[in-house]
Amino acid sequence: MTTPGKTPREQGYRMPPEWHPHAATWLSWPRRDGVSFPGRYGQIIPTIVELVRTLAACEKVNINVGDDLMYNEVKRTLEFHGVAHFNIQLQDIPTNEPWCRDHGPTFLLHESVLGARKARTSHPLVALDWDYNAWGGKYPPFDLDDVVPQGIAKVVRVPLFQPGIVMEGGAIEVNGEGTLITTESCLLNPNRNPGLSKAQIEKYLQDYLGVTTILWLEGGLAGDDTDGHIDNLVRFVNPHTVVAAVEEDPTDENFGPLQDNLNRLRKMKNENGKPLDVIEFPMPGVIEFDGQRLPASYCNFYIANGVVVMPAYNSPNDARAQEILQPFFPGRRVVLLDSTNLIWGLGSFHCLTQQQPAVP
Repeated sequence: MTTPGKTPREQGYRMPPEWHPHAATWLSWPRRDGVSFPGRYGQIIPTIVELVRTLAACEKVNINVGDDLMYNEVKRTLEFHGVAHFNIQLQDIPTNEPWCRDHGPTFLLHESVLGARKARTSHPLVALDWDYNAWGGKYPPFDLDDVVPQGIAKVVRVPLFQPGIVMEGGAIEVNGEGTLITTESCLLNPNRNPGLSKAQIEKYLQDYLGVTTILWLEGGLAGDDTDGHIDNLVRFVNPHTVVAAVEEDPTDENFGPLQDNLNRLRKMKNENGKPLDVIEFPMPGVIEFDGQRLPASYCNFYIANGVVVMPAYNSPNDARAQEILQPFFPGRRVVLLDSTNLIWGLGSFHCLTQQQPAVP
């Protein structure tokens, strides 16, 4: 901590938006004995490889691996698929599962490097180490995942704040100007922080992320084991515009909840008191495996330096979602990567990634 006893907000830190330039993307390579991809580990590795290849073309990629055996396996896998080592660094940080969005640190930048203050600081970049319990204790063990932020902070050599509450990166979405969107079904779930009220959780978000306005939606997608992560529902594409997942089939179980989210969003205002620009974003339709409904959503895209990686599901709406998103990122190319195997693990590309913002 830069100043003991003071929160990040009091010291001038806030979470930048995902489109802020990155110094790197962090990933955690899946383990063969993990619980995320039962019986399908071999099928998802090519998807992970393509994600690494796509990101490494425009920024540094740090990949957490557990030991020498895993290091060598990952190295051989990338070489076999023709992925050059340029921009890729394997880090000795063991994990239980690959979902770095949720077990990785949340990085903050000081306002002096974001243009809000003139005074400089010796620590322009810091990290948050939220407590982590695998989405309400659903998938033990999670002891390795819980300490991943500490390992990453040592590699990046930045101060680390520990708020002391359970939080996942996929549960929060910020515009970088003071507004955060989240869901009641996740953050108010008693399997996370049962002793905290809504007002207390808001205070933590304000103190540790530097936000001023918190907007609450109700719930998430069918089949989502995270209890309703926002990164499957609504994403900022600029400080005043969001894309919101909308199911167009009235017989689909997602239709009603997503309409409720849409209606709420249209009444919401950002930190300046201005209404959000809300863009309807299609869903890929029903995606199932062995009779299980999977939480497939185009909102689970990841914004990198030169590209936006969007999940594809072999759906007629794949190209349509790409066409909607592309105009919001004129300096980036929206790339569709097949997520039909990856979604069996109940997550996609945003769930796998964690951005480390660049210091200007």
